[in-house]
Amino acid sequence: MKVKYNIATLSAWPLMVNKRRVSKAMANSAKMNKPDVKLVLLGDMNVGKTSLLHRYMERKFQETVSTVGGAFFLKQWGPYNISIWDTAGREQFHGLGSMYCRGAAAIILTYDVTSWQSLVDLEERFLLLTDTANDDCLYVIVGNKADLTDPAALEEGPVGAGAGAEPGPGGAEPGRGGAEPGELRPIAAVPSGHKQVQREDAMALYGRVLRYKQQDEASSQPADRMCFETSAKTGYNVDLLFETLFSMALPSILRKRSENSAHTVDLEECRNSKRSRRGCCS
Repeated sequence: MKVKYNIATLSAWPLMVNKRRVSKAMANSAKMNKPDVKLVLLGDMNVGKTSLLHRYMERKFQETVSTVGGAFFLKQWGPYNISIWDTAGREQFHGLGSMYCRGAAAIILTYDVTSWQSLVDLEERFLLLTDTANDDCLYVIVGNKADLTDPAALEEGPVGAGAGAEPGPGGAEPGRGGAEPGELRPIAAVPSGHKQVQREDAMALYGRVLRYKQQDEASSQPADRMCFETSAKTGYNVDLLFETLFSMALPSILRKRSENSAHTVDLEECRNSKRSRRGCCS
């Protein structure tokens, strides 16, 4: 399994240090890198899930091979840590999707705008895998490869801040970027593919997802906010997708942090308390 994450190291510290300081620093390091919430990408093979994730996390497009099993990135978003899981779309790895979705706060259902079957598969093959997600899980319908059908996804020009700028909570950029600031996007004269899935089709699927999950449509996010068309190749709407979803997942992040805080015992404080009691009795 390919795993990518950030690790806070202690390599720069002096070798001769107090053991208590080291253990406390390691505990703080582990706490800092513990995910606050989980996001999962689901969809058929070749729809571009891995490319979307690379575009957002590494700010570049690269041709990728099919994911084997699954992989995850740990994204530091302001003071929060978000794990983003990329799952395999191949049939032989299908059963693993349910395991990866366990406890997810948001799921990105991804299809290819030039493939009607990829949208159908989301409902027929992948929706069942989400049964292990949180009851209040957010569902986003994302049509990738928009550069093949939409001239707007081929625009050339400077883009705004992207994933590397760490906009943090509430800082989602309205731009479509994913390239470095000032970088020019590649341009083509006309889109080269035929669009088989319209945005209205994705919005209709979102309504069926809510009904399947028995979520109240009136109190859920509206379909026009939860359906995106993106291009991992040009960066079109990629930052907007992830940053919007992070903002929507913020209540789940805060709730989980609150629950973890209520069940956390400070061992160092307990040791100090025991020493104080022994001191009073001596």
